[in-house]
Amino acid sequence: MAKWTEDDIPDQTGRTALITGANSGLGLRTAQVLAAKGATVLLGCRSTERAQKALEIVGGDSSALELDLADLASVRAAAGRVSSLDILINNAGIMAVPYGLTADGFERQFGTNHLGHAALTWLLMPALRQRPGSRVVTVASLAHQRGYVDFDDPNFEHRRYSPANAYSQSKVANLLFARELDRRSPDVTSIAAHPGVTRTDLTDNMASAHRSLLLKVGGRISHLFSQSVERGALPQLYAATALEARGGQYYGPNGLGGAFGYPAEADMSARARDDLGASKLWDLTAKLTGVTPDPA
Repeated sequence: MAKWTEDDIPDQTGRTALITGANSGLGLRTAQVLAAKGATVLLGCRSTERAQKALEIVGGDSSALELDLADLASVRAAAGRVSSLDILINNAGIMAVPYGLTADGFERQFGTNHLGHAALTWLLMPALRQRPGSRVVTVASLAHQRGYVDFDDPNFEHRRYSPANAYSQSKVANLLFARELDRRSPDVTSIAAHPGVTRTDLTDNMASAHRSLLLKVGGRISHLFSQSVERGALPQLYAATALEARGGQYYGPNGLGGAFGYPAEADMSARARDDLGASKLWDLTAKLTGVTPDPA
């Protein structure tokens, strides 16, 4: 594809989009762009205070939806407030944080990045099915390349916890889920995307979580070699709006190593393309969350 930019986004008037983690970074930029293109935008945010500040930036026809992906009760409540939906962008995430548990007892990164989003997606399928051409976009990461899902111990109850490995596991899970959703739900298009190496607050939040000056300095240095949020949001905007975007595909920057550039098809690891693993994760996710998969 050519150098696809925000200018190529079709008019979104009449469409409703829900973006998780929309109060900052990639989510905020995505919400801002879709609102400017005429969409009704729901900002899924844990903090109502930060959501209100984000609404001032997003403008247009936008509103806040209280949503804590680390709490399945909050996920259920948020989904219950959405009656129809054209675009769901599973954008929120935490990265390489110290060990901790969600409200439901899951390892925080697996629970927030994957289980919370999977449950939200399943609960919103009736709303998505009401709208022809609806899409689910799941935001993964280059870090999935070194990850795998430990189906016997996804919550690190028995193995040694590694912040980086837990993050990579959650991102592989994102891709497995996105592909399996597209395979099982032909009337809703499921696509994955990643931002490459982009300047967001994820690295700063990680450093603060670890209270590490070294990580903080490393984050500042990495910002010098990363692309802007405006450029990093393009792959998920492409997945959400481009007429030529295909279900089951994965899009990311087209530059060296997928780190920067314009949207293009991205490489998935062999583990992320494992159909048996995707089906196994689907069943495990339903068991852990207690949410009925994709209620047709």
